[in-house]
Amino acid sequence: MWNGKKVLVTGAGGFIGSHLTEALVLAGATTTAMVRYNSGSIIGNLSLSEAKIGQEIKIVSGTIEDSDFVYNVVKGQDIIFHLAALIAIPYSYEAPRAYVRTNVEGTLNVLEAARRYDVARVVHTSTSEVYGTALRVPIDESHPLQAQSPYSASKIGADKLAESYYRSFATPVTTLRPFNTYGPRQSARAFIPTIISQAIHGDEVRLGSLTPERDMTFVSDTVAGFMAAAATPGIEGRTINLGTGKTYSVGWFAHRILELMGVDKPLVQEQERLRPALSEVMKLVSDNALARDLMGWSPKVSLDDGLRQAIEFTRKHPLLYQTQSYVR
Repeated sequence: MWNGKKVLVTGAGGFIGSHLTEALVLAGATTTAMVRYNSGSIIGNLSLSEAKIGQEIKIVSGTIEDSDFVYNVVKGQDIIFHLAALIAIPYSYEAPRAYVRTNVEGTLNVLEAARRYDVARVVHTSTSEVYGTALRVPIDESHPLQAQSPYSASKIGADKLAESYYRSFATPVTTLRPFNTYGPRQSARAFIPTIISQAIHGDEVRLGSLTPERDMTFVSDTVAGFMAAAATPGIEGRTINLGTGKTYSVGWFAHRILELMGVDKPLVQEQERLRPALSEVMKLVSDNALARDLMGWSPKVSLDDGLRQAIEFTRKHPLLYQTQSYVR
């Protein structure tokens, strides 16, 4: 279905966005990658693409908060994958207004542009963080939304805008709610590359709380979910979880990664890495039945295989990871 389709990926320089952009090119889509403007023409993770893939990507630089820019880029597109967002939870404590501008107003700009130009499908990216600490498990799409951080609040706002545009204007938007995604190219802001990079270069592994439990999905599986959401008819207006349905603690992941790497280093809890007590999300585990039933999606990559790929990438790209300081 992708041959000849004009597809836009916002946030294409990011972790998931870069993998999705490459997958779309390989599938035959005419792919435009929106990255945040900067004076150095830095394109983020797209710089890691193979040359033959990179040559097929049209890159446009701007800001998702600029409605005129967004309208110009969206015009003529068939499908939009909207991933552009501020996602670091610790930084959202320091700059909450920036999260509203990027995550809420940026999403509004995409939705309004899609409505204006009759885009056939918008795949909007949510996050499992909107559920907060699980009130029941597994977490299905009807679970209450709990804003336990400014980041989470901004994503709830964006999700509700997407819902409103479907209900008010019949904008063909589908919302995907990935549980934690991991894999090659993920920054040290996330706990798995933090563990790996410190295990390679440090004498100890410094982390925040070891007890929160996370449902981790390998990035290629998340990308497959995004592509399925764009290709599946009749799911406009739906919100769909992407997750494995299994959960393990941060401490469990740390010990498993060290075991896979064949190293023995102490785990140290660092005060500045801890979230405020009422903000920490203690348990996330997905109910992925809707993704399976509606889109035929299920995760394929085993946890150990995915961790090995993440370890290999981190070892090959040491300059991408800072181990001497906490990355917010």
